[in-house]
Amino acid sequence: MSKTYKIAVVNGDGIGAEIVPAGVSVLKAVAKKYGFELDTTELSWGAGYYLKHGAFMPADGIEQMKKFDAIYFGAVGLPEVDDTLPARDYTFKVRGELKQYVNYRPVKLFDGILSPLRDKTAADIDFVVVRENNEGEFVQTGKTMHPEEAGGMAMDTSIFTRFGIERIAHYSFNLARKRRSKVTNVTKSNTLINSLAYWDKVIAEVATQYPDVEYSKMYIDNASASFVLRPEIFDVIVTTNLFGDILSDLGGAIMGSLGLGGSGNINPEKEFPSMFEPIHGSAPDIAGQNIANPIGQIWSAAIMLEHLGEPEAANDIIAGIQHTTAKGNLTKDLKGTSTTSEVAHSVVAYILSEKMANT
Repeated sequence: MSKTYKIAVVNGDGIGAEIVPAGVSVLKAVAKKYGFELDTTELSWGAGYYLKHGAFMPADGIEQMKKFDAIYFGAVGLPEVDDTLPARDYTFKVRGELKQYVNYRPVKLFDGILSPLRDKTAADIDFVVVRENNEGEFVQTGKTMHPEEAGGMAMDTSIFTRFGIERIAHYSFNLARKRRSKVTNVTKSNTLINSLAYWDKVIAEVATQYPDVEYSKMYIDNASASFVLRPEIFDVIVTTNLFGDILSDLGGAIMGSLGLGGSGNINPEKEFPSMFEPIHGSAPDIAGQNIANPIGQIWSAAIMLEHLGEPEAANDIIAGIQHTTAKGNLTKDLKGTSTTSEVAHSVVAYILSEKMANT
């Protein structure tokens, strides 16, 4: 009897209505090939839902999500909706309440794509940004007081706990053992001398439990420069919520486009469903034109299948992406002429080809 995975599909807003179906078509193809079932349910939540109902999801939205094995998500946000709301009322809410404390964002140069870094190749750009996803700078515990007055003030407070730091550190060191056994802690403890000095202290303690993994610390300013000048030094980066958000976009840029970046918001213990999404936004300015790059969304599908326990299927998706980019089947953001659907069709065709079936 074949295995069945229950997947919540949330297109979200903007280009989500194009790239998510493209990703689902790839998922269906690889499921057919490997003999497992995908039971998908579409949830029409996001900023569009907010405009109609005054909320980004129903009151029982999180409870609905808990019934699924995973969430396959596009992007959230529209120009007519206050841009402080999508993170608070959808993204952070899902990540927090479903304890998706790992944000896994790989950076890889695909075949056939020239990095903006003129001297770097695929051998140089291959690392993972592990972003702590539930604490740090994005906990939104601050307050704004008397904003229009001369004495107005605003404050946000970062929160770092031993529990939260230890679990993201253990995840990172275990991941490094499956890769090239190197962890870089990206921090700024020379200026944030309380919160990030504590972050460093706890991560260094965890590092002693992994003597087989090379451990180093790097300040965020140096790390940002090193992404551009020497990306080959990185394997697994562990960093905070804010720094991880910024660095992973820089990672997308050195790959050639933010449209290439996939990610997973992961609950490693699988007590709750994890959510898989591209690193970019909803890009409403190009929505409906069939020109959005679906590769980040498709790569997110591979990350989802890896998490669900289907590594061979995940590897086939990556191979399909590599084949597609290598033959120059690229969207406008990569100076190509292919449409969203053409890129997805190419990946599907490669997955279902005799060549792949016989390997």
